[in-house]
Amino acid sequence: MGRSHALSGWCAGLAVAPLVGLTSVAEVVPFAAATAGYALLPDLDHPGAKASRLLGPITRIVSGAVRTFSGILYNVTKGPRDEEGTGKHRHATHTVAAALLLGFLAAGAGERGGKWAVLAIAVTGLVLAADVLGDWIVLAALGAAGWSVANAVLPDAAAEALPGTTAAEALQAGLAGIGSWIGVAVALGMFVHCLGDSLTRSGCPWLWPLPIRGETWYEIRLPRHLRFRTGGWVENLLIAPALVIGGVLLLPGAWAALSNVAAAIWSTTSIWIAGGA
Repeated sequence: MGRSHALSGWCAGLAVAPLVGLTSVAEVVPFAAATAGYALLPDLDHPGAKASRLLGPITRIVSGAVRTFSGILYNVTKGPRDEEGTGKHRHATHTVAAALLLGFLAAGAGERGGKWAVLAIAVTGLVLAADVLGDWIVLAALGAAGWSVANAVLPDAAAEALPGTTAAEALQAGLAGIGSWIGVAVALGMFVHCLGDSLTRSGCPWLWPLPIRGETWYEIRLPRHLRFRTGGWVENLLIAPALVIGGVLLLPGAWAALSNVAAAIWSTTSIWIAGGA
């Protein structure tokens, strides 16, 4: 379901951020928020999905166009053993090829369109995530962005971060930094969605167009006894809570904070036991 996809995108964003050079909260949180939002994008091929209903008739029209294109692509490229289906849901947008294509397009738009294009792409991801996860993710992203801007506009901080530059130039550099990862956030979110669908009974053909056993749209899935039903008790009682916990523990500094709390509790307990003895 949408909530699980967004949470998995959030966790993936937090985990991958250090690999693309993002380490501070001001960098990691917006990246993870955008990844969470774009983990919902593949379901534009379903009329009932949150992404398809987000902007009313606008996104419904986009959803219809996506489904039509997916159906045509399926019929043109299906292998001899592929099913005789419509090919509209969990097909064109649920592939590594689509994730890479949109990721490159987002990165290119950021390079050509500048900071405003980057901001538009990032905000779109944030809106998608907030529609499913709630306003807390907006507050988290705005808080992180506000911290980054505050550091940029403070003369001392700006001079220390970028010697010889003005606050405006420091802020411009910060926005340029966002542009360096926006394409990764889009591609990563979409790919994580595909992995999530592969855990369900229906599977996901994310290796298209690689032919497997006579199928171009071969559904990648877990062994039968490990699959679960979308929206069932496994997802609601096991998967979603695990993602929530992971989404907290993967935050920068979370483990250090937990270690400090554990040490404080242990110290207090030891003193209490020693006093009682």
